[in-house]
Amino acid sequence: MLKTLLAAAAISLAASVAIAQTTPAPSTPTTRPATPMPTTPVNPTAPAANLIDINSASRAELMTLPGIGEARADAIIRGRPYRGKDELPRKNVIPQGVYDNIQARIIARQR
Repeated sequence: MLKTLLAAAAISLAASVAIAQTTPAPSTPTTRPATPMPTTPVNPTAPAANLIDINSASRAELMTLPGIGEARADAIIRGRPYRGKDELPRKNVIPQGVYDNIQARIIARQR
């Protein structure tokens, strides 16, 4: 029985090697993408001048952030003041996924 299993495994392995050697490699595309790639790298940390302060921003300013609509902007305003921006997901004001997308664009300045 063991000899039969070993023989079957050897035949299967030999067949897969033979197939892998005869399968052609995928061809590379000959056309370029329609939209050019940006030449400047995207900086994940925004300069302090462009950050939105969650302790003083208006509802409209908060709504410019991705994933923040009317309800979440209102929830952020109701929860003020914040000691740090990480309080937003910790206090369940916004979901962690939304916070992950906006954390580089917000700050919690103290007065």
